[in-house]
Amino acid sequence: MIRPLFSLSALAVVAVLLALALGSVNVSIAELWQVVLGEGSGLNRTLILDLRLPRTLAAFATGGLLAVAGALMQVLLRNPLADPYILGLSGGAAVGALLAMLAGLGTLLVSGSAFAGAMMATLLVFGIAHGTGSWTPSRLLLTGVVIASGWGAVITLMLAVTPSYKLPGMLYWLMGDVSYARTPWPALVVLALSIVLIMPLARNLNVLARGPLQAAALGVSVRPLEWVIYLLASLLTATAVTTAGSIGFVGLIVPHMLRLILGNDQRIILPASALAGGTLLVLADTLARTVIAPEQLPVGVITALLGVPMFLYLLHRSR
Repeated sequence: MIRPLFSLSALAVVAVLLALALGSVNVSIAELWQVVLGEGSGLNRTLILDLRLPRTLAAFATGGLLAVAGALMQVLLRNPLADPYILGLSGGAAVGALLAMLAGLGTLLVSGSAFAGAMMATLLVFGIAHGTGSWTPSRLLLTGVVIASGWGAVITLMLAVTPSYKLPGMLYWLMGDVSYARTPWPALVVLALSIVLIMPLARNLNVLARGPLQAAALGVSVRPLEWVIYLLASLLTATAVTTAGSIGFVGLIVPHMLRLILGNDQRIILPASALAGGTLLVLADTLARTVIAPEQLPVGVITALLGVPMFLYLLHRSR
């Protein structure tokens, strides 16, 4: 159990070091080490500590949040294709953020509006799927897909009526861009607290993954556990969206690939998802910053290029 987590931690450290060293201006390992010791030049300290380090930590936190949320959703719905974005949570966050941008609000209020939109989408999907009776995983998934389509139509309408000078920032936010992250610390704190909160429930999650009837027969309080999973996954997704915009496919790719490699024990999958998701997004953001340097690509473009073929592969396997 410890060995794969140790390996993923080492890989995460390597990814962070690469992100700090590479960019439109490369920094050598020796210069990076001097900055760590507090002996580097003022230019290198500014470049690494003030620019690249916050962005790298924001990318790691966002990737970890999305991957853990995806892992929880796949357990809840017992479907390897489940993903927080499929359920419309990112669409609600995007609508909230775009409304704030149209109103000319500050960055902090844009983040708050995105968070409010994501939580509103959570309540909307859960309320409609529940209806007058109990919800099922298939009903929740279908409701999420329909609500996500509705959010997409609203977003298209908003972009169509937006003044042209506001469109670039809105489009970059929709594509996912870590450079808009103000500070990584709230996202890192939410990620750490979520792992601490969910790990005591990992054994129950292992049982729930086999089906609600078997879980209930073994003494698991199925309905409260499902509510905890859904609300926690919604909080994780909302925090990720408010940090870096709309970034897709991380919550789909990472948990499923880890299950293929490490098995289906949630005591390993959940912390491994946090490490692997963060590492993936750090590497993707580094590639987005360097592939056409000094110009930068939105990191959501890189994850989409990786995620679309993987999604089609998983869809083919599930037939």
